[in-house]
Amino acid sequence: PEFQPPALIAGYANYASIHGASISTEQVLTSRGADESIEILIRTFCEPSKDSILICPPTYGMYAISAETCGVQVDEVALDGNFDVDYIAVEQAVNKADSQVKIVFLCAPNNPTGNMLDKAKLVKLLQATKGNALIVADEAYIEFCPELSQADLIQDHENLVITRTLSKAFALASIRCGFTLAQASVIEMMSKVIAPYPVPEPVAQIATEALSTQGLEVMRERVAILNNNRMVLANALQQLDCVTDIFPATGNFVLVRFVDSKKVWQAFSENGIIMRDFASKKRLENCIRISIGNVDEMQKTLKTLNSL
Repeated sequence: PEFQPPALIAGYANYASIHGASISTEQVLTSRGADESIEILIRTFCEPSKDSILICPPTYGMYAISAETCGVQVDEVALDGNFDVDYIAVEQAVNKADSQVKIVFLCAPNNPTGNMLDKAKLVKLLQATKGNALIVADEAYIEFCPELSQADLIQDHENLVITRTLSKAFALASIRCGFTLAQASVIEMMSKVIAPYPVPEPVAQIATEALSTQGLEVMRERVAILNNNRMVLANALQQLDCVTDIFPATGNFVLVRFVDSKKVWQAFSENGIIMRDFASKKRLENCIRISIGNVDEMQKTLKTLNSL
């Protein structure tokens, strides 16, 4: 297969050039899922046993796993009281005299809390960390709120990198196809580190079709349905006595804090409903992440919760 299939790269560059963004083919790299992009970024820009990445927990777990696999240290700046990025603390961590941070990973919509990035504060962070670190915005779930993408900032900030995937809204998790968006200089460096044949030809064909006019129409119809189902679910959850907190609903999931998540988890299990338990994670006590499904699945979920 070709190293970077031209039709696939052109298709994604065209797709990503919305909401003020202007992405050229030289600013796109495709990989085996966004997870490979995370690893390639670390391997390209971090020196093992010397450099570190910075994460803002609670957040997606693969940043730390990939760093540890590569022998790179993981530094942390916790999300603030509202589970938003503490931009000032991140800037201070990157720019302090003895800092070895080379990459900052910011997830938006954040998995699992759903929080988004503040564009004005992100711009200040990009300016303040220029020359010291890359700021990576993980937009795996951005199709559910595309107007909040940061892709339009790429043209003015060489240290901004955006990772994307076809695994979520495109419903193609099994083909393992992700993308990195950045200025050409960053993409060129990553291209020297990534495997020489990262995209199998059948994957390229399926992904290219998904990015066609018809494919994008199918994806957007699916997103509209899921977003509506999410809104209905979130509104219903607010009426339940067993719910104490509902986090921002921006992806195809809602993180919910319950009075007693163990009781809820048991009820879900007994009714054949599989959810993601985050209760053991720091600051996420009694929290369960509910993925959005079809109307029948959401009604079954609410019926179970109403029975408690």
